[in-house]
Amino acid sequence: HKATPLENSQGKKSQHAEEANFYMDCRAAYLAVLKSSLENIRSREQLSLVLQQAGRNPSQKTINKYWTSQTTTLNFDDFCAILRKEKPATKTELLEAFGKIDTEKTGYILHEELYKILTTRGDKMTVDEVNTITEQADFNCSGKLDYNKFCALYLSTREQSCSTARARLQGDSRLRLQHFGNQAENPSEGITAPRISRKTEPKLPKGKSSRAPSSPSSAPGGRAAICTTLSVGASSNRSSRLMEPDTMKEWQCAQSKGCFYLEEDGEIISHKYRLHLPQRSSVCVTIRPFNAPQAEGESCCLAVDTALFILKENESQENLQLVGFTELQSKEMCGWKGELGPGIYWLLPFTTGCRLKKGKPPTPGEAKLLCRDEDGELALTKDFQAALLDVFETIDLDGNGLLSLEEYNFFELRTSGEKCDEEAWAVCKENFEMKRNELTRQGFLDLTLLEATEREGDPRDLWVTLLALGYNKALQMTQACPFVLAVHAERCKPRLRAVCLEAGGSQLSRALCSSVLSKEEARGLDGSDNILLHTYKSSSRITSVIENKSENKVIIHVNNEQSKNCLNNRGLTVFAVEVAPKSMMVCQHVVPLNEQEEWIYNCVHSLV
Repeated sequence: HKATPLENSQGKKSQHAEEANFYMDCRAAYLAVLKSSLENIRSREQLSLVLQQAGRNPSQKTINKYWTSQTTTLNFDDFCAILRKEKPATKTELLEAFGKIDTEKTGYILHEELYKILTTRGDKMTVDEVNTITEQADFNCSGKLDYNKFCALYLSTREQSCSTARARLQGDSRLRLQHFGNQAENPSEGITAPRISRKTEPKLPKGKSSRAPSSPSSAPGGRAAICTTLSVGASSNRSSRLMEPDTMKEWQCAQSKGCFYLEEDGEIISHKYRLHLPQRSSVCVTIRPFNAPQAEGESCCLAVDTALFILKENESQENLQLVGFTELQSKEMCGWKGELGPGIYWLLPFTTGCRLKKGKPPTPGEAKLLCRDEDGELALTKDFQAALLDVFETIDLDGNGLLSLEEYNFFELRTSGEKCDEEAWAVCKENFEMKRNELTRQGFLDLTLLEATEREGDPRDLWVTLLALGYNKALQMTQACPFVLAVHAERCKPRLRAVCLEAGGSQLSRALCSSVLSKEEARGLDGSDNILLHTYKSSSRITSVIENKSENKVIIHVNNEQSKNCLNNRGLTVFAVEVAPKSMMVCQHVVPLNEQEEWIYNCVHSLV
């Protein structure tokens, strides 16, 4: 059945209405805590409160994900993006979670079992916090929790909180008009919640660019608009300007592996690096995907774009200055060449998120992780051992075939959220194979087997580890992308060290916007220099940045419907973004859907 024009129109209206309702709920929750949608969230406590107003129940792990050591504020755009990722639990999901504990399906869980689970697993609760649950008469009786009643009360309380916030917003005309302006009474047009992205594109040969009339047909409401058309050839036609490391054999080199990890909510995190140069030198910095071979010679790495930003540390870690980013390309390797003075630099990897994103792939059959050997002892299956050896290659950052405590702790933080201290590492040394106080591959396998044995062969914790590392149930790496970066210096020995594993944050966002603004000429969106569009093109990516120099916030409608063979990081062809006064933000990143074919970027930006 082919959809009729009427059905297509109705579908679009339904989608617009859904987006408008979502955006209204975002604002209702935000304004229940803050005075304005242009006011920033300034603490972890505020973030938790505003999420609760939106019907979420954030754990400490969730808060830590969005409020990192580098976070100072989050704006309304960030909050909308978080709500899109942190979906509220449904009744079915809640009952399924309780059902895994209540294996006999009685509808009840003993308080003793509840205490044991909530105080020892996951985001651990204190005994007092658990007491507040078990002491509620509405769903507790005779030392048991009636989890059906608990779920019903939880869901009704959540909906009541959201309804109260919506009612407050709808009852206050000042708040209701604060964001939508003259669009407030036209919810059918809908506004997609904006997301601040953290990526950029390398500079390579330019293609054709054309300017459309000030009000193209796809611009809503006849508003001022700009149409940008760029044509990019297939990857086989791209030229290379990157000096290969083989031509720098006399230069000194430092390198490290790392990985992009896709979180359950769609956030991308990666390792970040600190580079020390003892003296001024010509430098070449490169990054490329790392392909660890899997069984039958397959690659464990997705076809994900990689790039790198170089920032100079001045007086403090917070005061970083953009030096450059990887504009040059040779095959799958991106690089930057230039002269760097002595000092400390931060290397921030990034990927656009166009390909490394949440999807709905077919569910593969679940691989078997454990088996019994001839003596009846628990053992790792061959497939699981092969996957673990690939994991080892990825987390062995310096590539020396051994895991230091520092490298192992990146693994632990990613999979369990905790670190292994010196005392625990000493115990590992006594029980598992090590060399020079570093864990060997066999020691890593034996340590995993011990953990499985302690769980009496229950593979659930092993799956938690694998899923956190980007593997699916068929032991394929589909939600992560390992990479290798290298620094070659002509006149000194560079020192490179991975220092953290987290999202790019505001530093990368600012660096990205600054890099685009420094490379491309701006085009005025409103007939003046107040609202500027910056479009940056390379042979492999396109990035657009909106700069708002005015004293008022603006909403920009974005339409990609005429683009050909293109894929963007938002997953939507039509959306809108809000840009606060005196600020700038990434609008979107676009890459070719099929790199072997020409792709045409045709985007209309309209001022709403």
